[in-house]
Amino acid sequence: MSTLIDVSHTVEHGMITYKGLPAPIISDHLSREASKAVYEPGTTFHIGKIEMVANTGTYLDSPFHRYPEGKDLSELELRSIANLNGVVVRCLESAGDPSLREINRAVVANLDLQGKAVLFHTGWDEHWRTEKYSDGTHPFLPSETAELLANAGVALVGIDSFNIDNTAAGKRPVHSILLGAGIPVVEHLCNLANLPDSNFRFFAVPVKVKAFGTFPVRAFAIRQ
Repeated sequence: MSTLIDVSHTVEHGMITYKGLPAPIISDHLSREASKAVYEPGTTFHIGKIEMVANTGTYLDSPFHRYPEGKDLSELELRSIANLNGVVVRCLESAGDPSLREINRAVVANLDLQGKAVLFHTGWDEHWRTEKYSDGTHPFLPSETAELLANAGVALVGIDSFNIDNTAAGKRPVHSILLGAGIPVVEHLCNLANLPDSNFRFFAVPVKVKAFGTFPVRAFAIRQ
């Protein structure tokens, strides 16, 4: 029998995902109490309203996020973000040792990656919603690793860290390389410890929005 495994964070009112970006505001457009005046007695509905930036919770970056000519969310083919053959790359030492924050290309150099969703498990999600999560010491990929992934023809790259890039400076080489190659990026994953190293299918499907580059996803895996 197959098992469904959720690897995405819950979006909550007031939750900070990326320091410097506003938290989501979740409220009622129509409360259940107010709906009593609209519907027959005994029938109530709730219509919610949310105001948020696209980079909230566990989210997917499409090429349009980085490049104006890149595919936006509405243009992504489902086969590029759903039912992907997945592989988890364990890099737990990168979260515990500051000198190992850079995830070296050697960890993926000998893997069969073509057409796969490659998920980097650093364990950084244990710091979610703490000051540590966004203090600039998170694990990240260097450009050399991103280039190897792009050349290997991966379908998607994900990470359970604050950012797939080093945020010490404004340059974002990993985003530039992967999104430039048409490879979607999923950040702020969680619970990757619950996934096997391989032999699972991965899904990270955002809402189909035109002229939008990033949106939260309900990322999950199916383990056979």
